[in-house]
Amino acid sequence: MKLVTLINSALIFASITFVPGIASAQTATSNSNETIAINSNNLPSNSTSANNFQPFNLVTFAYQGGLKQHGIPSGETLVSETQNKKIIAEDLVKAAVNADKLPSEVLNDQNYLSSVNLQLNALPDYAAAD
Repeated sequence: MKLVTLINSALIFASITFVPGIASAQTATSNSNETIAINSNNLPSNSTSANNFQPFNLVTFAYQGGLKQHGIPSGETLVSETQNKKIIAEDLVKAAVNADKLPSEVLNDQNYLSSVNLQLNALPDYAAAD
């Protein structure tokens, strides 16, 4: 059962990550009349997270204790505090900014914050699969 939950969570994450890029793919015709796909942008142009710590990696980093020095607990304590809404996406992103893992602009990126929130909500399932 834990494996099924992990797979479902991974599929949700993949869908959120890749669908915007697939939807924005364009087609073009080359000189040989072959149709090719052009994916001009995987993230919205106003997103600051394109070359930064991705939400899944951020939550994993925190779970493994990478943000302890910045007030974010690790392991089961992080899971518990996330479930009890004592730690939310903004807290994790602020800690990552303070740890120089993310630029401060990410604090205003609602797409990024929403993705971190989704990863935090899936955290109990990931932790149970360990």
